[in-house]
Amino acid sequence: MDESIYIGIDIGTTKICTLVAREDPPGQIRILGAGIEPSQGLKKGVVVDLEAAAQAVSRSVDRAERTSGIEIPSALVSLAGSNVSSVNSRGVVGVTGRIIDEDDVARAVDAARAVAIPHNREIVHVIQRGFDVDGQDGIRTPIGMHGYRLEVETHIITATAASVENLRQCVAAAGVEVSQFVLNPLASAEVVLTETERQMGVVVCDVGGGTTDMAIYVDGDVWHTAVLSIGGNHITSDIAQVLHLPNSQAEEVKIQHGHADVNEIDARQAFNIRPFGEQDPVQVSLQELVQIIGARVDEIFGLVLQEIKRSGYDGLLPAGMVLTGGSSALPGIRNVASRTLGLPVRIAQPENLVGMVDKLHSPAFSTSVGLLRWAMLMSEVASVGEIRRPRPKSSSTVVDWDKIKSWFKRLMP
Repeated sequence: MDESIYIGIDIGTTKICTLVAREDPPGQIRILGAGIEPSQGLKKGVVVDLEAAAQAVSRSVDRAERTSGIEIPSALVSLAGSNVSSVNSRGVVGVTGRIIDEDDVARAVDAARAVAIPHNREIVHVIQRGFDVDGQDGIRTPIGMHGYRLEVETHIITATAASVENLRQCVAAAGVEVSQFVLNPLASAEVVLTETERQMGVVVCDVGGGTTDMAIYVDGDVWHTAVLSIGGNHITSDIAQVLHLPNSQAEEVKIQHGHADVNEIDARQAFNIRPFGEQDPVQVSLQELVQIIGARVDEIFGLVLQEIKRSGYDGLLPAGMVLTGGSSALPGIRNVASRTLGLPVRIAQPENLVGMVDKLHSPAFSTSVGLLRWAMLMSEVASVGEIRRPRPKSSSTVVDWDKIKSWFKRLMP
């Protein structure tokens, strides 16, 4: 396959999105094909019905292949679920040639990877947070520096081996090899965060259907990640239970009339529904609906705040929160999030897209497009487990080594 073609498969609780793209200068992503299908066989980001999930992935891949005219042999695949956890680790090595090179950095990262991990878990990402050379800390890029002792601080993300393998089998059933798994909030961050936000301190929060995925960035690096087993589907379930509606109708009510902030709606407004056991439509106050939704939204961001405080970085987020994911489209959710967290909040979606982008300009597709951006960066850096010099795409390409070095921390799998 042409190296300029990039493919991502976002396997979520509510939808599966396969995108085929290439990079159009300057910095644009041209979507060549898309396959968006309802998700099946997944609950809270985890495969619960292997056959149903595999069929849904296959339909998504087939549609992307037909619309793009390109066969998909391998792809980057999103990963979420409550089985994901993270830990910080440090690795120390002696510098072999007194001048630090890529091999020294790789050995230091390997030393950091040697943290005790239960046998039923596997490492998904090892993200470099910072370096220490001969006792001098705060070094962002040590390559080329003189030193005797190199220490790296890393953020290691793991997941249960069984859940990862089940997801890999679903993708393999569609005839596609998983080139790498990418944690949802890390993929989303690639398209919704600015470099200023990364440096100042920000939390990206992707509120999906089954999970809410978080990543905290400070000084340009990932400092903490978490996946919470709560999302937009819980709001739909609450509406269905309180108003005695089937889930499909509750979802329609949420989309058409839903609002998260009771302070912003007219208490006199109402709408009609047909609950179970009723022959005629029943009128429901909009205020009642918003109270149902608001209670669950308050809980979601209460848990997010709890996780931020647990990380210990709650005082290091002057840039606040960048909110994305399908549920972030709910009216009023930004105000509720800002009020609960006591932080500035903005809602973000993918930008700089051209081609087949009819549905993609939405927060729901931040992870999907983020996988493409991640793949583009990975094409310049090593693939799995190594750091090596990126290959210029042509003999006339001028390589920005400062930019390449800055990617090492973000993209080490």
